[in-house]
Amino acid sequence: MKFPESWLREWCDPPLNTQALAEVLTMGGFEVESLTRVAPPFSGVVVGEIVGMAPHPQADKLRVCQVRAGDHTRGDPLQIVCGAPNARIGIKVPLAMVGANLPAATEGGEAFSIKQATLRGVASSGMLCSARELGLSSDHGGLMELGAQAVVGQDLRASLNLDDHVFDLKLTPNLGHALSVYGVARELSALTGAPLKPVSYAPVAAACDAALPVKIEALDLCGRFTGRVIQGVDATASTPAWMVDRLARCGQRSVNALVDISNHVMFEFGRPSHIFDLDKIQAPLVVRWGREGESLELLNGSTVGLDDKVGVIADAQGVESLAGIMGGQATATSDATRNVYVEAAFWYPDAVAGRSRRYNFTTEAGHRFERGVDPSTTVDHVEHITRLILDCCGGVAGPVHDQAPAMPSMPDVTMRVARASRMIGMPITQPLAVDVMTRLGFAFTQGEGTLSVTPPPWRFDLRIEADLIEEVARVVGYQALPDTPPRSTVTPTAQPEGRRSVHALRHRLAALGYQETVNYSFVDEASERDFCGRTDPIRVLNPMAAPLSVMRSSLMGGLVGVLVRNVARRAERAKVFEVGRVFRRDDAITDGERTVAGVDQPMHVAGLAWGLAAPSQWAQAERAFDFFDVKGDVEALFAPRGIHFVAAVHPALHPGRSARIESRGHTVGWIGELHPRWCQQQSLSGAPVLFEVHLHALTVRDLAHAKTVSRQQPVWRDLAVVVNDAVSHDALMHVVKREGAAVLRQATLFDVYKPKVPSGDMAADERSLAVRLEWLDEHDPLTDARIDQLASTIVAALGREFGARLRS
Repeated sequence: MKFPESWLREWCDPPLNTQALAEVLTMGGFEVESLTRVAPPFSGVVVGEIVGMAPHPQADKLRVCQVRAGDHTRGDPLQIVCGAPNARIGIKVPLAMVGANLPAATEGGEAFSIKQATLRGVASSGMLCSARELGLSSDHGGLMELGAQAVVGQDLRASLNLDDHVFDLKLTPNLGHALSVYGVARELSALTGAPLKPVSYAPVAAACDAALPVKIEALDLCGRFTGRVIQGVDATASTPAWMVDRLARCGQRSVNALVDISNHVMFEFGRPSHIFDLDKIQAPLVVRWGREGESLELLNGSTVGLDDKVGVIADAQGVESLAGIMGGQATATSDATRNVYVEAAFWYPDAVAGRSRRYNFTTEAGHRFERGVDPSTTVDHVEHITRLILDCCGGVAGPVHDQAPAMPSMPDVTMRVARASRMIGMPITQPLAVDVMTRLGFAFTQGEGTLSVTPPPWRFDLRIEADLIEEVARVVGYQALPDTPPRSTVTPTAQPEGRRSVHALRHRLAALGYQETVNYSFVDEASERDFCGRTDPIRVLNPMAAPLSVMRSSLMGGLVGVLVRNVARRAERAKVFEVGRVFRRDDAITDGERTVAGVDQPMHVAGLAWGLAAPSQWAQAERAFDFFDVKGDVEALFAPRGIHFVAAVHPALHPGRSARIESRGHTVGWIGELHPRWCQQQSLSGAPVLFEVHLHALTVRDLAHAKTVSRQQPVWRDLAVVVNDAVSHDALMHVVKREGAAVLRQATLFDVYKPKVPSGDMAADERSLAVRLEWLDEHDPLTDARIDQLASTIVAALGREFGARLRS
């Protein structure tokens, strides 16, 4: 929010200098991000008037001007040589007299002084200046023309108030009431106690009966709509110089009188409005939500598509403007405009918020309406705009038509004085709290140690008790808070041995060759559907951008995005991981007797490996990462706890090369190659292997238990059994370990054999699995007879369950 200091002091003028004023605003919560002078330092420049002019005898492009400078030359004109194309008799321009000091022409350059000079044989006693030569703008097309009200001979800095300062406030989203000069003045009055100039709007009597019917169909979009017809305006009239100057110091360029008046009222009172060309409207106007398939050409020249999430103002021929954001080209005013319709409305903040970002632009009006604009002043502001239009452009006004079918309700907020004292950290009394609310202009009632405040219509941010406590703190002054050191003691607690920290997990992954990455928790809706199979994701109410519109329920999509960006930069291999939160609906949350949809936010760990498993070298052939490389990394993360991999299907993974990770009977994650569909879509030359695991399953670890060294020797026995190809390794080992009883210490698959050509002892759909068994009895030595009996038991069990037989 930018504005000149002089404009602010017209409404509230505390006895403070500029720096002190900036300090008060900053400490009151309105951070002054920058404070700059309107013009750079220069001196010796006065208002001059060209009273005579003749061609230069030696140069076609130069002219010899006679310039009056008032008392500085005792009424005698000065002779000045000038080459500006707009120099002419009768205009008032900046005159740098001999001895004047002008600012540097370029940044980093040096200032210079004006001296008596002779140009092509003609004496020149000074210089007529452009705006750029004075450092006021970049305009160098000619002399800077001053208004007729400028006093000849007056110092230019005083004439144009060039010693004024421009404040640039950095406002947080809850300070929408300070997006106007009057709003800042109101807060400054509360902070300093200086009087606030009362606002008075002289009503304009209707001089004609012209009106435009308006129908409000969407009450959740528009709560109040005020408008008025003005006939016979002169749209080519010039904007007053004082208004152009104010708008320029607010960072707004002048367009034409009608647009400038609307912008001036917006910056002064925070009231965005719109002026339609009445003759281009096919009555009636209808305030409604947009419809699928509709479009609108905006004032900025772009054409946008509409739907039922965007509010519009339409007439009989189509949509005419985006509600609370921007008008349409079809009903825009022009130099030919003679009749206008002035509109000021209250648009609900939720109905405007985020709509501009959908179309990749922002507007001053939308910025204010999505934070909340005072709905009680629409009629007053239409009267004010009308008066300005009549003064600048002429015309006659019709009656004001006002509809308020759905004004917002502002529920009372109660503040406990004792609670305020505890939260602020200093004694707060009831009289002090009453004084703060009075200075802020809040209506309230007192209770026993409480204040019940009715938020004024310009304060949409006062919702809970903490909001009122914040008001007390900033008006009393943060500098008034006592310096109290913290009294609590910090006692470090030891991490239980049965838990592993997240940082230790990160170190383990880094040791395995992974690099950490951090991605947004917001993702594209298509990504959530593709990688997680979720058709009803958790949506963000006010997304930063369209591709970040839903909350992620998996980390895999973000890792694939990291891979794609690295491959685009010619990366040959990638091993990345992320530790982050995911978001899923949790319908198990109950509220009394009803079940409500909550959001579960567990922490997950995910990793991705792609490209060469090892850098090119002579000792081994090049190969890409495969399923078993990443499977080994996951097993290393869980070690010493054992886990199981069960073949299963996941939307993001290859249907034949993916598995569910289970630990102690519970699913804790997934692993597998990326689905070929997504590999093709992302133009990846090979499929990356991904895993995603619940963080809790990795941070809980088994503690080691001491065991005595056995006095007995272990015994090994190898079994090779022929089974059908459909028999999985997990199923086979489960039976082996179950039948091995307490003396089977370990069972390891060490060979898989399948003949290239079916032989007599093995069918085409069979294979041989060789298992090494390690036996150990802690108490008695194992005999061959006992081992043979145990091995026979295992073979018999495999035969019963899988039709297995010993390989001959």
